[in-house]
Amino acid sequence: MAKQKPSIPSGTRDFNPETVAKRRYIFEAIKTVFDKYCYQPIETPSFENLSTLTGKYGDEGDQLLFKILNSRLHDSKDKEKIKSDFDKMLEQSFNSENISERALRYDLTVPFARYVVMHQNEITFPFRRYQMQPVWRADRPQKGRYREFWQCDADVIGSDSLIFEMELVRIYDEVFSKLKLPVAIHLNNRKILSGIAEAMNATDKFMDITIAIDKFDKVGLQGVRQDLHNKGISESQMQVLERFFSLTGIEIEKLEKAGVLMGDSEIGKLGIQELKNVLNYLSLSGTTNSEIKIDFTLARGLNYYTGAIIEVKPVTVQMGSLGGGGRYDNLTSMFGLDGVSGVGISFGADRMYDVLEELKLFPEESLKTTQVLFVCFDEKGIEFALPLAQQFRNENISTELYPSAEKLKKQMKYANDKKIPFVIVIGDEEMKSGKLAFKNMNSGEQRLLSSDEIISELKK
Repeated sequence: MAKQKPSIPSGTRDFNPETVAKRRYIFEAIKTVFDKYCYQPIETPSFENLSTLTGKYGDEGDQLLFKILNSRLHDSKDKEKIKSDFDKMLEQSFNSENISERALRYDLTVPFARYVVMHQNEITFPFRRYQMQPVWRADRPQKGRYREFWQCDADVIGSDSLIFEMELVRIYDEVFSKLKLPVAIHLNNRKILSGIAEAMNATDKFMDITIAIDKFDKVGLQGVRQDLHNKGISESQMQVLERFFSLTGIEIEKLEKAGVLMGDSEIGKLGIQELKNVLNYLSLSGTTNSEIKIDFTLARGLNYYTGAIIEVKPVTVQMGSLGGGGRYDNLTSMFGLDGVSGVGISFGADRMYDVLEELKLFPEESLKTTQVLFVCFDEKGIEFALPLAQQFRNENISTELYPSAEKLKKQMKYANDKKIPFVIVIGDEEMKSGKLAFKNMNSGEQRLLSSDEIISELKK
């Protein structure tokens, strides 16, 4: 067989041990806060039925689904139908059960809604859940954007209380504070966006407006203007939209001013009142470390959001959002369960990694793997060290034993290459006396200590 040059698909990555340790540090910080707020873990399959996912993310989202070819297509009796459907799929967005019945999950929210409907008789509502698993999007790879990446979601379903919006904002605040990563938490409400469309006299263009606004950070005001102009929005309508974008003052003042601009829009005013309530609950629950910003340019173009929408952005580096979410009132109805409201957020762990790396915010202790390495001069030393290494492991000290009696220089190089902070050298004198040569690889200091004394030091 011909040799093949090893490669991985575009938009995916291998992770070395150091990277995995850093990612684990992020996941552990998120999980700790999820647990603190009493969210329970679930997991769902990596792929779902295509019908479960299609139509939940808007037209652009549907085009980013990784569809899975049906197995054994060559056995199909209707090959002409398959060929015809395949040609259509190449030309436009087209689904065919003959060719694909399943797709890799695009996010964790829609699978969660499906899970709730299927397991509704086993769930106590309101149901707090968290989920930390990879998702896949057929997107164009670029910095901070991958085709395979992890999401860490927290959702509450079965209550329309705005207490949960406040709680999810606080979860964001606590996680990013724990990671010492400064962020701003942006808030808006889809009802406010509906009210803006009414104020513009453009309710028939609501989806066009939200999709255009959702690109504000990428294309700026002029880009939004051009996009909406192409969709038939007039200059006078655009000026109404820009008045909302230009509102200033503290957050509650922005909401008051927006209420005036809304005119008679009932749904817009309802959205404003909901955000006022969320800000009030946040104030009552204590101060946050993160800046909370009312942001009328925030749209989050996913079709299923119906109320508050949330997005987290770093304040010291150029990077897209580090997380987002919002209220969805109708998602489970798509699977036959009506009248169940939900709200949730998602952490973009991969982007968080990139920002923490850029800002050098990973603590050294997050990278530690091996704490101590036993090195020996001969086979007798290895046999002597085996029970000692196990003694250290029994004390939850990460311990390695170099597996062969190589030259000391080679074994020490191994310790340096792996950044192992401590080495225990086993020779004839150590085996006779029971006192072990304990070396600090950072300072170069070496002392003779018993195994119990070394364990005590390492556990300080």
